[in-house]
Amino acid sequence: MEVSSSSILSLCASLVGILIAVTWIWRVVDWVWLRPKRLEKGLRKQGFKGNPYRFLFGDLKESSKLIKEATSKPINLSDDVNPRIFPFLDLTVKKYGKDSFIWIGPTPRVNITNPQLLKDILTKLDDFPKPRVNPLVLLLATGLANYEGDKWVKHRRLINQAFHMEKLKHMVPAFYVSCNEMLTKWEQLMVKQNGSDKECGEIDVWPYLQNMTGDVISRTAFGSSYEEAKTIFQLQKEQAELAMKALRTVYVPGWRFVPTTLNKRMKQLDKQVQTLLKELINKRENAMRAGEAANDDLLGIMMESNFKEIKEHGNNKNVGMSIKDVIEECKLFYFAGQETTSVLLVWTMVLLSRFPHWQARARDEVLQVFGDNMTPDFEGLSHLKVVTMIFYEVLRLYPPAIFINRTVHEKTQLGNISIPAGVELSLPAILVHCDTELWGEDAKEFKPERFAEGVSKATKGQVSFFPFGWGPRICVGQNLAMVEAKMAMALILQRFTFELSPSYAHAPIAILTLQPQYGAHLILHKRY
Repeated sequence: MEVSSSSILSLCASLVGILIAVTWIWRVVDWVWLRPKRLEKGLRKQGFKGNPYRFLFGDLKESSKLIKEATSKPINLSDDVNPRIFPFLDLTVKKYGKDSFIWIGPTPRVNITNPQLLKDILTKLDDFPKPRVNPLVLLLATGLANYEGDKWVKHRRLINQAFHMEKLKHMVPAFYVSCNEMLTKWEQLMVKQNGSDKECGEIDVWPYLQNMTGDVISRTAFGSSYEEAKTIFQLQKEQAELAMKALRTVYVPGWRFVPTTLNKRMKQLDKQVQTLLKELINKRENAMRAGEAANDDLLGIMMESNFKEIKEHGNNKNVGMSIKDVIEECKLFYFAGQETTSVLLVWTMVLLSRFPHWQARARDEVLQVFGDNMTPDFEGLSHLKVVTMIFYEVLRLYPPAIFINRTVHEKTQLGNISIPAGVELSLPAILVHCDTELWGEDAKEFKPERFAEGVSKATKGQVSFFPFGWGPRICVGQNLAMVEAKMAMALILQRFTFELSPSYAHAPIAILTLQPQYGAHLILHKRY
């Protein structure tokens, strides 16, 4: 019996198809079950404890349920904030101890709170890179914060030049203009509320602080005002809320291509933000090519250093940043530049309202340095020791980012622990910053005097305080955030005293950064 060549080809094609299908099925089974069970076994051998793996979703369903319950109502001012911010992590640590893990879908995430291990993770960049992020979340911004290896080194070098202290000195007048405009709006609102009796009024300061820090980053990064950049900020705010929804679900590879409502909206928002930023960058690039001097703002400094590097190394593709790279860095400037400072200021105002003796101490210091009417300058701001102590304590209790994540791509030794490939590591600032073994029995109390002799003394040289990260990847914009926050707080303390309104509801919530869910309603009193 003869077998035709076409039949043989057909049979081979069928066998290849079956082999591909079997391989695909095996990979899926390994991803959703076999691999997680192997990792779980390996972690338990290392002494880590956690819930048994549950098919596909792990702990995400229970975590989402607890977050929904926790954020459905405010808490008392004296309550521990951790059960509200990250209730599942809080329960896990209470049940299994600090050496525990949770399941983010089929991936185990190990909690690391030991200062020496934290130091190792945050300094050994190649061994502990950032984990792969849901591609939908990356639409919010990639940039320096998400790059690894040579690309991170290149971008960090180029962007560092924009954040030198000498450059920040020139930005202080822009900080003043934005802050002063906000305080003028507060005074106008008090007049509107009370007519001629304009000595006090109730204001939700949170949206004003967001707008003010948005205005600052617009002026200092792009030379424009908040009003001109408002559209970008509004789009990114919606992106952040959608990104949090995406982070609380299991990401299935390829799912971003499915036209769900969330996926479509995230892509629409990204397209709008990119278009607006591209127009802004193209205008600046054309002006620079025409021989105009670069603006002394973050974008101008970054583009100038980028042009110099490209010019020095010719058309080497590995040198400098592309327009797409610059757009991503701009997206990160916009989002991170606004969020970090606004949350620091809002929690500072809330805590100084709760502890008026610290508010009085901070005001006395500001008046001693600047008086009632003197415009704060860079030199004077650097002498605000009490204000700096207060900021550090606020960042300890209310870190903008509540945890840092890392991963291992191959079996890696961490101290006495052998971490299997594929495990994520969580560095929970929200837990480490309030660990009684590291900070004492009063760890959850507001005591700025901890930082009277600086961070190093307060932490005893350990990695137990990292609100802006730590090590080589520490936030490049932390100095900008601190100088801006000092300017704002100095002006606020010069012109107002403030207290919590009876309508204030204490409700910290994680929306990428730690924010007040119901705003920050304060009663402001004019000083003069």
